[in-house]
Amino acid sequence: MVWRREEMAQRAAREIEAGSIVNLGIGLPTLVADYLPESLGVWLHSENGLLGIGPFPFEGDEDPQLTNAGKQTVTFVTGGSTFDSAMSFAMIRGGHVDLAIMGAMQVAQNGDLANWAVPGGKTMGIGGAMDLSSGARRILALMTHTTKEGEPKLVGECAYPLTARGVVRRVITDLAVVDVTSEGFRLVECAPDVTAAEVRAKTGAPLLGG
Repeated sequence: MVWRREEMAQRAAREIEAGSIVNLGIGLPTLVADYLPESLGVWLHSENGLLGIGPFPFEGDEDPQLTNAGKQTVTFVTGGSTFDSAMSFAMIRGGHVDLAIMGAMQVAQNGDLANWAVPGGKTMGIGGAMDLSSGARRILALMTHTTKEGEPKLVGECAYPLTARGVVRRVITDLAVVDVTSEGFRLVECAPDVTAAEVRAKTGAPLLGG
């Protein structure tokens, strides 16, 4: 049984250390906010100028002026703050973000990240992804293991335009947790009832371990 989106977010939340500053990328990574206990003391950052993001608001409690970088309404934890984008990107470029959890279209076996454009597809712009992938202390990719057409997203070499080279250290997919090592991809953990052989068959590069 593969991990559902919510289960992937829960697994990613386990990667976050107490007291750290974490940026959650647009899309699937934003779900991680719902699985962080307040006692962990994590500060969630958004590149449009937020620090201290809480879980998504309940219907009817939304504040249209409080949105993350993906234009979703969010809540604040006690002590949360807002500031301009210049300060937000200074935090990123200054190495003050401990972890960035980012979506990905492809991750290569050497840690290259492609997450902003598909050749021939609609291009929305790279946004803050380039700064985050090079400025955050650790990069975790959160994505499905294959495309809707069944093509591997963990590959030997990225075919899509790169966001950054050699930055991804761990990937969490709907099938498995995979580390990027000096020797290539290494299987860390499989989703329930998913076998290492299945993960290996759906990975577009050699997969060690398992």
